[in-house]
Order: sequence, then structure tokens, then C-alpha cells
Amino acid sequence: MKEVDLNLLPHLQALLELRNVSRAAERVHLSQSAMSAALARLRHHFDDELLVRQGRGYVLSSFAQNLAPAVQEAVAKVHEAMQMQFDFDPTDTDRTFVLAASDYATTVVMRPLRLLITNQAPRVSIDFVPIAGLETGLEAFGAVDAIVGPVGYNFGGSYRQLFRDEFVAVMDSHNPLLDRTELTLRDIAAAPHATGDFGTGITTPPMQFLADAGLSPTVAARVSGWQVLPFLVEGTDLVALVPRQLALRLASRLSVTVVEFVRELEVPVVEAMYWHPLHTTDPANTWLRSSIQQVCRELRAETKMEVHPILIGA
Repeated sequence: MKEVDLNLLPHLQALLELRNVSRAAERVHLSQSAMSAALARLRHHFDDELLVRQGRGYVLSSFAQNLAPAVQEAVAKVHEAMQMQFDFDPTDTDRTFVLAASDYATTVVMRPLRLLITNQAPRVSIDFVPIAGLETGLEAFGAVDAIVGPVGYNFGGSYRQLFRDEFVAVMDSHNPLLDRTELTLRDIAAAPHATGDFGTGITTPPMQFLADAGLSPTVAARVSGWQVLPFLVEGTDLVALVPRQLALRLASRLSVTVVEFVRELEVPVVEAMYWHPLHTTDPANTWLRSSIQQVCRELRAETKMEVHPILIGA
């Protein structure tokens, strides 16, 4: 089967309708020489002259006369397809979306997103899958509809920032550090740490912050991700540095205390949403992204809980 270059379709339509190379070139905004080259390629593809010289002009060959209606119909179908818009009604679909997120983002976003979808789209499902193991770049979107993850990682695609968070210290509520009248960054660094591991060569923001301050905490326990850390420090002398939104959601279920840093020492983390650029105007993907943005705008209001009265200073 001969290879088909669909870019030649409008050229073919113009040639068959106008039967003139110069006028056909003007219609599709090509030079006359470029249109002549296109005609040569079309003649080779169909193995037919298509335009036959007659006097000072051209007429259609017998094959071209039969071809013309099919070309006209094909161009009309393409135009119709390009003008078509897909309607998405979240109240009348049982579609399952796949959202890739870290354990932190899943903990923070999943519950409010599930509540919103239950009200707006009761038959829609959201499958949360881990970020670990995703293809890099746009290839990731062959398996997921969107990604929620920190800014600065190579997720690829279009993105929009969702919310800003900062790291806090979490420790058992009976940790002797909480008996002090003041806490310093050096006090925190001197305690044994439980840390989240995100792969070879990846240094988390709080560990990088401590390193930049010239401090090297002793890592006594290492686990995958951040979600397990508050559970790990309960009943031990360990300290963990985790995002505030995650810490406050889990602290109410555990015998742990959240201690914040003074503003000058805050270590930020910015979460963003990523999607394939081709899905920017897709109604279903647009609805999903809008839903995620809506719940993220309300995160701060949901997590106003008590923290330790003493802040960690320099």
C-alpha cells in the first residue's frame, strides 16, 4: 500500500475544483512551484495525470472526474470532525479517571475530592495511582488523566499550581523536646530523624534545608514517602519533618504533636497539577482539573488545628 500524505488533500481538492495550478496555489497559500511539486506527487500516488492539457488550459482526466466527489466528501468530513466538540455531562457518566499522586497529595486531596464528586457526579470513579514508576515526560499521560505532584520534578505537560504548603516537625506528644521553653533548628537536627525516601539521588526539601544550614541530622529510620512518618514517630524519640497539611490531618488520630517553624525558617513545598497539552480543552479532563482545583482552594480552611505553642527558631 502506498504511503498517504494527508497534507496533500487540500491541494488535491483545489486542483480538482479549479483545474489551474496557479489559482490552486493561491487558494492554499502556496507558491506556484510548490503546487506544481504537489501535483507531481499526486500524479505519482494515483498513477494518473489528473489534469490533462487541453488547449491553453487543463481538464480532468477520467479518473480525476470520478475522484473529485470522493475528495470533496473527504474534505467535508475532515472539516466536520475538526469542528466537532465532545459534550461531557458529569452527572450522566460512569467514567473512571486515573489520577497519579504522591502519598502526601493522595492523603490531602482524596477525601475532599471524593466528597465533591459524590455530590456532582455520583457515578464517576477516581483511581489514585502512585507517581513512582510513571513514564517521564508526556508518555506518562498514556496511563493517567492528570498528575498531582510537587513543582520542580520532570512530570512534563501543561501544569497549574494548586497550593503551597510548608514543612513542620512531628514528634510523639511525650517527647522531651516539648518540655523546653524554646526550640531551635539545632535542637531539631540533633534529634534522631525518621525521613521519607523518594529514590536514589533525591534529597527532600527539609533535608536540603538542614544541609544548607550546616546541620547533619542522624537518620534513624527511613521509609518510602511521607505518609507513614507521623505513625512512625508515635511512641518513640524520633522527629520527622513532613508537609503541614499531611501532619495536621494525621495528628488528630495519633498521640503526636505538630511544631511549626518561625516564618524565616519555613521550608515550602508547592504542589501542582499536570496534564497532557492535547487535553487542555477536552471537556472531561477540564472538569476533572476544575474539581481538583476547587478542593485545593479549600484545603487551608479544613486544617486549622492546634499546634505546639513554641515555634522552632534559629
